[in-house]
Amino acid sequence: QVQLVESGGGLVEPGGSLRLSCAASLRTFSSYAVGWFRQGPGKEREFVAAISGSGGRIYYAESAKGRFTISRDNTKNTMYLQMNSLKPEDTAVYYCVVRFGYATMAISGYADWGQGTQVTVSS
Repeated sequence: QVQLVESGGGLVEPGGSLRLSCAASLRTFSSYAVGWFRQGPGKEREFVAAISGSGGRIYYAESAKGRFTISRDNTKNTMYLQMNSLKPEDTAVYYCVVRFGYATMAISGYADWGQGTQVTVSS
């Protein structure tokens, strides 16, 4: 059973920044693609970003392009989501995910999820 522990959520004003982290209990972390999804109030869960095991392939949702950056440190078994220029519509619970093999934007591709961390963008 994979354990994913997220941190870094909180309350931020519009235009501000937050960095989410997610530590994974995996022996071969570099063999796993990792990503982030989010679920806003009254909304469906949606893809945000994903990165391959080596970091060579990265995917972003249109809403994240130019503002969010996904990264990983395979020496620390940790993934990150740097979020800049945050907007009220970015308010959501953010979930980290992992899957063995290639990265995908499909929610059905991920069986292992973190517990979620709340991000609230409000003045």
